[in-house]
Amino acid sequence: MKLTRTVFIHVICWIVILGYIYGGYLLKNVDFRYIAFGISISLIQVIQFYICFLWVYPNYLKRGKIPQLIGGVLISLLVFIVLRYLIEEVIYLELWGIHNYSKNVSLSYYLIDNVYFGSSFIAISAGVWSVQRNFETERMNRKLKDEVLKAELAFLKSQINPHFLYNTLNYVYSLAMPVSDQLANAILRLSDLMRYTLTDSADGKVSLVKEVEYLKSYIELFKMRFEPNFYVVFTTEGIDDTQKIASLMLIPFVENAFKHGVVNVDSDPVRIEIKVQDKRLKFELSNRISRALKDHSSGIGLVNIQRRLDLIYPGAYELLILNDGNTYKTTLNIDLK
Repeated sequence: MKLTRTVFIHVICWIVILGYIYGGYLLKNVDFRYIAFGISISLIQVIQFYICFLWVYPNYLKRGKIPQLIGGVLISLLVFIVLRYLIEEVIYLELWGIHNYSKNVSLSYYLIDNVYFGSSFIAISAGVWSVQRNFETERMNRKLKDEVLKAELAFLKSQINPHFLYNTLNYVYSLAMPVSDQLANAILRLSDLMRYTLTDSADGKVSLVKEVEYLKSYIELFKMRFEPNFYVVFTTEGIDDTQKIASLMLIPFVENAFKHGVVNVDSDPVRIEIKVQDKRLKFELSNRISRALKDHSSGIGLVNIQRRLDLIYPGAYELLILNDGNTYKTTLNIDLK
């Protein structure tokens, strides 16, 4: 629906713009050459507009990649110059025996002239893209404020029970120590998980080191449940105390792997890798898909996680999911800037 509406708005705007520019030609007895060259340059400018609007600005201006932005703008100019030459100096000459520039025009003049005509719609495209992005940012900010308000209300509402459970777990741990080391250790792991979920920060982000420790505690708790037939390979690289991530961002993927994957085959373990390089986190998880009956209990689904990613890391993450029927692989890249 949104795409249809956007296309409709663009079509109406082009009709208004081109109607304003060339509408007078329809009311006057204008030379065919003016109409032909008007159509050709307008067509090329529209193509140039969308090269910048759909490719150059979203990929480079949005992400602050200035060298690539300049290169993309130059490519759009080159497309304008080449297409105009092909249409007006080759195709028109072949079809109707007309062309726009005289044969003795120098290459430098042709290039400078077309840079002048080709620059206008690069600027117009930048303006339209900026206005649309501002509207989208404003809409996203309003939605984010609503989400934050709802989350804050839900958080305040849920504070009493988690704290009570956490304190109770510590008490149960003290009772379990004389009875069973294994039971006490399991309670301690569960208590650590509960304590982490109660951690709060001003920006909603925590140390990546703590997020990794939380994952390890979660894995260890599952290991107690399924050992000795529990096989997970968990590796990390490039992690330090300066890096931060939105809390509980990675755990749903691990939960999903344990819930729907095979964890008891030593030759095909669940593989989890977390790597940070140049302030970019790469999280990879792969598991064999279980054929057993699925647990349909509720949890934080991948749809909700993608929603969180959209809100917290807009334009700064990439989530890839591969399912070939036998293996389920998740790759998540996040810019931690």
